[in-house]
Amino acid sequence: MKRVLNGLQLFGKSLFAPILLLPIIGLFIAFGNVFGNGNLAEYIPFLKHPFIQNIGQFISGSAVSILQNLALVFAVGIPIGLAKKDKGYAALTGLVSFVIFINAMHQVLKLANRLVPTESMQSSGQAMVLNVQVLEMGVFSGILIGALVGILHNKYCDTKFKGVMQIYSGHRFVAILAIPSAMILGVLAAEFWPFVQNGITALAIGIKSLGSFGFLVYGFLERILIPTGLHHLVYTPFLYTELGGTEQIGKDIVYGARNIYFAEMADKSIPVLSSTVNWDARGLSKMFGLMGAAVAMYVTAKKGKKSMAKAVLLPAAVTSFLLGVTEPIEFAFMFVAPVLFVVHAVLAGTGMMLLSLLGVHAIGANGFIDFLLYNLPLGTTKSNWPMFILVGLFMFALYFIIFRFLILKLNLKTPGREDDTDLAVEQIPVQSTNKTTEKEKASSPVGQTIITALGGSENIENVDNCYTRLRLVLKNPDIVDENLLKQTGSKGVIKSGNNVQVVYGLNVKSVRDQVDSSLGGI
Repeated sequence: MKRVLNGLQLFGKSLFAPILLLPIIGLFIAFGNVFGNGNLAEYIPFLKHPFIQNIGQFISGSAVSILQNLALVFAVGIPIGLAKKDKGYAALTGLVSFVIFINAMHQVLKLANRLVPTESMQSSGQAMVLNVQVLEMGVFSGILIGALVGILHNKYCDTKFKGVMQIYSGHRFVAILAIPSAMILGVLAAEFWPFVQNGITALAIGIKSLGSFGFLVYGFLERILIPTGLHHLVYTPFLYTELGGTEQIGKDIVYGARNIYFAEMADKSIPVLSSTVNWDARGLSKMFGLMGAAVAMYVTAKKGKKSMAKAVLLPAAVTSFLLGVTEPIEFAFMFVAPVLFVVHAVLAGTGMMLLSLLGVHAIGANGFIDFLLYNLPLGTTKSNWPMFILVGLFMFALYFIIFRFLILKLNLKTPGREDDTDLAVEQIPVQSTNKTTEKEKASSPVGQTIITALGGSENIENVDNCYTRLRLVLKNPDIVDENLLKQTGSKGVIKSGNNVQVVYGLNVKSVRDQVDSSLGGI
């Protein structure tokens, strides 16, 4: 069980490379809509100029094309996340393996005379991927190949041969193994994917049969798994596969909630966003719910400690509201009052259920900045964003009332309510990488302090990071000194088997650079 959990943790981490890239694509689509969408032109006259309109449509049309090639993005991105070294070679092998995989599948379908005419592909579960006709697997094909290449790379990239065989050592040997493996997977996919597809369809029907309650379950699971790092495995299928919906937009069939609303944003002929957008309405709790929780924790702080509580809660709440980065505020109460985190997960799901019940279809995946960029250019008809804000204000009040009641009733030790014997920890300032030379970074005490707190360099097997957390694989996680980590700015430590996550917030990249520098590479 421990090995399974470790594997899921590592796989969840590997999804960060492609997942964090896609919102950037979404921003370009939104930016194009600002100039190419006719709704804003009614209020800003210069946007009516044909040149401005064409520029906007050019930007959004170019960016939205990535939605038809997401499988390739995952096939390349996952090996980058999984590989412990030589990540570039792992990505290249993922690219080659994916191309071979789809062509192997195509050859099987062709030899079996199972290829259908172009006009019948949609009803037959086939599609064009990189101009190759294959079974429609969506991002699952990219995830499958990416995971395969990542596993082979880590296991065999250090393989050495002697003599004339030396040229086939290392990453070349990985390619030798990955290419025939991709061919075999292509054959297997051609034969067995239709059965998997039937299972996925049944699962989607089952979830949708729950109606709006399905959103509550989904939202609860997505939040409650945050401490384990496995929440990506909950929302990724809904955002990028048919679990999150299927829509025909123009001539294309689009799968997944996020893919659908990105495509609908760029299509001026779509009058109203699909209801599938609510599978990505996780921003409701990020923008409004956690703000209410932060206010509740502040007003319940002891009089002499309100300034300290404000210093902790205000920047964390603002980060969650504007950017949708929730770890700083969630970790302010996750460990000291876990009951509040369970309540938070329930309320997050409740908010998503309310959006569904009220027929709200605004885009609200992350923070308020994204919310404005995505929704305002679409207008209130296509995206009824005012209703999203009204539901958000209701959730703000609900969070505040429930959190305040529980904190006082159970005497929870949220920020500003700690016992007087609790000692404040003096933090070592983390140096900013953009103001620090390589020589200065190498001599920085922060990286070495973190390494010492983690049990020394000999205890560290792998170092990586996501958006807000330093993610490590340690030989012995029991010897981690959490108090010493707090001195470096850590907001919390999560242990799961040999996987250890240290939460730093948005400056985690700077922290990791200093750890890498002190380790001399790992």
